[in-house]
Amino acid sequence: MAVYRFKPKIRSEWLLEKQSGEVLAMGEVLRLLAAVDECGHIAGACRARGMSYRHAWGILRKAEGEFQTALIETSRRRGSRLTSFAQHLLWANRRIDARLAPTFESIASELRDELQRLYSEELSVLRLHASHGFAVEGLMRLANGQGMMPLDLRYRTGIEALASLDSRECDLAGFQVPGAAYEEPILQRYARWLDPDRMLLLHLAERNTGLFVQPGNPKNIRSVADLVRSDVRFVNRQLGSSTRFLVHLMLEELDIDPNDVRGFDTSEFTHMAIAAHIASGMADTGIGVETAAWRCGLSFVPLAKERYFFGINKDLVGSHSLQRLLDLMNGTVYQSYVKDLVGYDCRLLGRVQTLEQAFGKDFSQALH
Repeated sequence: MAVYRFKPKIRSEWLLEKQSGEVLAMGEVLRLLAAVDECGHIAGACRARGMSYRHAWGILRKAEGEFQTALIETSRRRGSRLTSFAQHLLWANRRIDARLAPTFESIASELRDELQRLYSEELSVLRLHASHGFAVEGLMRLANGQGMMPLDLRYRTGIEALASLDSRECDLAGFQVPGAAYEEPILQRYARWLDPDRMLLLHLAERNTGLFVQPGNPKNIRSVADLVRSDVRFVNRQLGSSTRFLVHLMLEELDIDPNDVRGFDTSEFTHMAIAAHIASGMADTGIGVETAAWRCGLSFVPLAKERYFFGINKDLVGSHSLQRLLDLMNGTVYQSYVKDLVGYDCRLLGRVQTLEQAFGKDFSQALH
């Protein structure tokens, strides 16, 4: 397994251009606002950001002068809190970060490999194409933190990932399969790339998928049937995603035309982007995994449980690189991480299964 000399990191930052042509860099302002929001007072935010009290107030006062509105409210009893304007700035930034993070991670992986090739050192990595999820995100972070990189990640939809595995453009393909009545139609959607003679499954986790709603669910949204209400604004996942297809199946089950859902064609690319979209007030509900709702302080309406797998080709079994990945997945650090994810069940984490073991003896018949 190759040790990487460099691990590129790519981050987004706002630049606001005034009519005069002057550019305002928002990065420092937004990081300080996030620290105030988390700590509840300026002093704690200063410690978290490693800056002086005077410097922090200088940043805030300059930003307030530019925006011509207050960003912080302070009182002796309640400490400091963000104004509505500042909170919206912060949620807009979180939404952008959530939307761009998978793209940036994929580009960073490509750049890392380009840099590594300049040193003419042999690469020995597993290529992972996967739909975005918190367990995948944590696995990548842990692999990076160990100073070794067993995974080269590209974020793809489930179908794109399975197609890449079939053409051997990747070694592992991440995809999810909801249970109950939705399992068979999802498997039929994947059928072209599910070959029991070539493929095995590496079980990652089971997770709760459902609707994100504002805290306390003020609009009393209880199921996808409520998406046709005129007072409900929905935000969807991107075209081609398995989550969007799941929404389609749920609407079809209720004989609801997607065109009757306000916002059906509005989309985001990650669970966190969906949650940030709703938390910022741009929509009333959207669908994703429970972890994202919890992280953004939203309420959650469960709809389905889905299993997340890595598809692998059988000839990968026994390889040193796969064994390293299995050791990582079955280690206490990663097991604890997934166990602590709200809405995740990791009891089968790291188990290698055949398609029949995962989906039952009638699996092949269900695909036809």
